Amino acid sequence: MSTTETGKRSAARDDDSAVRDDNELGAAGSQLSTAPREDAPNLPSLGVIGWARWFWRQLTSMRVALILLFLLSLGAIPGSLIPQSGTDEMKVEQFAQDHPTLTPIYEKLGLFHVYSSVWFSAIYILLFVSLIGCIVPRTWQFVGQLRGRPPGAPRRLTRLPAYTTWRTEAEPEQVREAALTLLKKRRFRAHLAGDAVAAEKGYLREVGNLAFHIALIVMLIAFAWGQLFKSEGNKLIIEGDGFANTLTQYDDFKSGNLFSSDDLNPFSFTLKDFKGTYARTGPNRGTPRIYEAAVTYSEGADGAEKKRTIEVNEPLKIDGSNVYLVSHGYAPVVTVRNGKGDVVFSQAVPMLPLDANVTSSGAIKVLDGYTNAKGEKEQLGFNAFFVPTFAGAGQGQMLSQFPAPDFPVLALSAYHGDLGVNSGLPQSVYQLDTKNMKEFKDSKGELFKQRLLPGETMKLPNGAGSITFEKDIKEWAGFQVTQQPGSGWALAGALAAIFGLAGSLFIQRRRVWVRATAGPDGVTVVEMAGLGRSESAKVPEELGDLAAILYETAPGAPDPDAEPETDAKASEAEPEPDAKVSEAEADPTPDPQAVPAEGAEQ
Repeated sequence: MSTTETGKRSAARDDDSAVRDDNELGAAGSQLSTAPREDAPNLPSLGVIGWARWFWRQLTSMRVALILLFLLSLGAIPGSLIPQSGTDEMKVEQFAQDHPTLTPIYEKLGLFHVYSSVWFSAIYILLFVSLIGCIVPRTWQFVGQLRGRPPGAPRRLTRLPAYTTWRTEAEPEQVREAALTLLKKRRFRAHLAGDAVAAEKGYLREVGNLAFHIALIVMLIAFAWGQLFKSEGNKLIIEGDGFANTLTQYDDFKSGNLFSSDDLNPFSFTLKDFKGTYARTGPNRGTPRIYEAAVTYSEGADGAEKKRTIEVNEPLKIDGSNVYLVSHGYAPVVTVRNGKGDVVFSQAVPMLPLDANVTSSGAIKVLDGYTNAKGEKEQLGFNAFFVPTFAGAGQGQMLSQFPAPDFPVLALSAYHGDLGVNSGLPQSVYQLDTKNMKEFKDSKGELFKQRLLPGETMKLPNGAGSITFEKDIKEWAGFQVTQQPGSGWALAGALAAIFGLAGSLFIQRRRVWVRATAGPDGVTVVEMAGLGRSESAKVPEELGDLAAILYETAPGAPDPDAEPETDAKASEAEPEPDAKVSEAEADPTPDPQAVPAEGAEQ
C-alpha cells in the first residue's frame, strides 16, 4: 500500500471521527431549550398542505409572536393620540370640525375606534393564536424533558466549552459515586450513564419562559373580557341627593358590546356632604388640599346603610363596581316667583367649572308658572354665571380669584318664550337654547341682566316676577361608576409575566458530565466538562467549583511522563492533576476560568 493511499484512508477516518463527534455534541446540547426547529421549506415540492404547514410554523414561531406584539403596541398609539368615539364623542366631533381633510381618511382607517377596528382585531387574534400555537407544543415537550434524564456524555469531552481533567489514585467507581452525590447535593438532576455521571440544572429557565408567554395569553384574554363586558357611567350629584345604579340615573353611560343592563350591580348611595380645602398662600395657591365626599350607601335592594368617605383615587368598592370621585363644583340655590309672588321654581342649580378657580356657567330653566302681558303661558330661562370669589366691581372680567366661596356672586340674564325642551331633541341642561326665546329688556332697551350677592333678588321688568339668589350655596360632586371585569386576572398575568421574564433572563440551563476511567497505567483519569445553552462565564466558574470539591475526594496522582524530581523539589510540591488548561500547571486544583477553544485537540 502506497503512502498516499494510506494518508487518504487516515484522513477519511479523521473525517468520520469528526462527524461522529459533532453528532455527539449536538445530542449533548439538544433540548436545552424547547424552541422548535425551523425547517426551510422545500419550495418546489410544496403543495397546499405543505404551504399550510409552513405558514402555521411561521405563525407559531416566537419571532412572529414578537413581531405581532410589536405591531399591537404600534396600533395602540393612534388610540392614545386620536379622540375615540367610544370614549368622547364631543372631542371626535371637534376634531372633525378642525380637520375636515384628515377626518374622512381617519374614518376609513378606523382610527376613531382603533380598538374595535378590523385591523387591530386581526393583529390581536393572530397574536393570540400565535402564542397558543407556540406555547402548547413547547409545554408538552418540556414536560417530556422533565420526565426524562440528561443525555449521556459525549465520547470526547475535550471539545466542550468548559473542560478540565486530572489523574487520581481513587477507583473510578469511587469517583463516580462521589460526583453523583456532589451533583445531587448541588440540586442537579444526575444519574450514572455508562462510565460517566450526567447532570443537568436550570430547568426553571424554561419554566420562566413558558410562564411569561402563558401570562401574555392570560393578559390578552383578560383585556378582551374587560372590553366586552365593561361599563362606565358618570353622575353629577348635589349635596343631599342620591343615586341608584340603574341606566336611567346616569348622565352619560357607555359599555362593552356584550354588556347588558342586567349586569349592573344593585346598590345606591346618597351624597351627604362634600368638603374641599385649598392652599391659601405660596406658589401653589388655589391647589386643592382635600377633596372628599361623605356618602351613605347600601348594597342590594334592602341592604343596611353604611357610611363611607370617598376621596380622589380612593373609590368606594361595591360588589365589583368602583365609584370614583372625579369632579366638583357649586350649585347656587335660586327661587323664582311669578308676577303674583307665587314660587314657581326653587332648587339648587349645578354650574359647570370653566377654570381652576371654579369660574362656572349654567342655565336656569323654569318650565311653567309664567304668564306674559298678553295672558299667554311661556317658559323662563336664565343664563347664569357664577364665581365663588369675585374680585369686585371695576376689577376687569368677572372671573373667580379663588376656588373657595369667599365672595360668591351670581350674574343672570333673563329670557322668556319656548325653551325647546318639548321638541324631542336632546339638549344640555347646562346651556340655554335662546333660538325661540325673547330677551327681557331694561329701560335702555338692552338685555336685562344683573349681578346678585347671596340673599339679593332680581326683579323682572313689567312685573313679570323675580329671581332670588339664596344664601344657601350647595356643592356638587361628579362620580364615575365603573365595572371592569378581568382586571384582577390582568394584574395577575402582568406579575407572572414579570417574574417569568426575570427567570428566563437570569437563570441559565446547563449540563455537566464527570467521566472516571482507568488509564493504561492503572491510574484513574477524571474528566469534567460543562455545556450551557449559550456561552457564559458562569458555566466554567461552576465547573471549577465542582471540580475543586471533587478533587478533595479524588486527589491528584503523579504523572508517569513527568521528569523525576529531587527530594527537595518533591517535598516542596504536591502531585499535579493532568489538567488540560494552562493554568492547571501551577495549581493542583482544576481552574474554573481555564476554558480551551472549542474543538481544540487536547
